Amino acid sequence: MKKGQGPARIVIHPYVTEKTMDEMEKQNRLEFVVDRFATKRDVKRSVEKLFDVKVAKVTTKITKHGKIAMIRFTKDYSAEEIGSRTGVF
Repeated sequence: MKKGQGPARIVIHPYVTEKTMDEMEKQNRLEFVVDRFATKRDVKRSVEKLFDVKVAKVTTKITKHGKIAMIRFTKDYSAEEIGSRTGVF
């Protein structure tokens, strides 16, 4: 993380579509729009700190909506529960 960039500045907001809702249930995964210059490591640390969870894997892609991070959580944490805390539902 760059100096002065806290977790809330890296993870901008949840990215919600029908597909992401399906992935949440099937793969224990959520998607977030993140800072375009954040690394996967930055995103992982930020999500773990913001939601007090453990992240199993982070993948990213660049779209017209910005940089999207697909976050898969460890089996100890539920993406549905985390999603409800972030306001996805």
